[in-house]
Amino acid sequence: MVNEADFPDGLRYDEHYNWAKVEDNIVVFGITKHGLEQASEIAFIELPKKGQRVEKGKSCGNMESAKWSGEIIAPVSGEIIEVNEGLFNEPERMNKDPYGEWIAKIKPDNINDINSLMDKAKVIEWLRSKGN
Repeated sequence: MVNEADFPDGLRYDEHYNWAKVEDNIVVFGITKHGLEQASEIAFIELPKKGQRVEKGKSCGNMESAKWSGEIIAPVSGEIIEVNEGLFNEPERMNKDPYGEWIAKIKPDNINDINSLMDKAKVIEWLRSKGN
């Protein structure tokens, strides 16, 4: 069931359960609270690498929980300029603070790519249409 409070205003969202925001022309992204609840407690994360080129919609890392294993998907194309290294030893921090614990920061090829992601209203509509 979709809880609107799980999706803060001012962020953008994609169909891979990512949230994203722009800070100083850099895209910061992480996993939504809804996505983390679907996966359960994250036990392992393979972060993207600093300097790595990523492509929107393509894998840039992996995550695992007791009941789920999957890829981290880049929300925009560009270069990883920073990763949240604290998640390497404590990936469960994402579950406690999904919008405070980001995965990586991307210098996007085109900052306007963030506009192709869904706003709060659209992501809620999309999830409800999927029966979530």
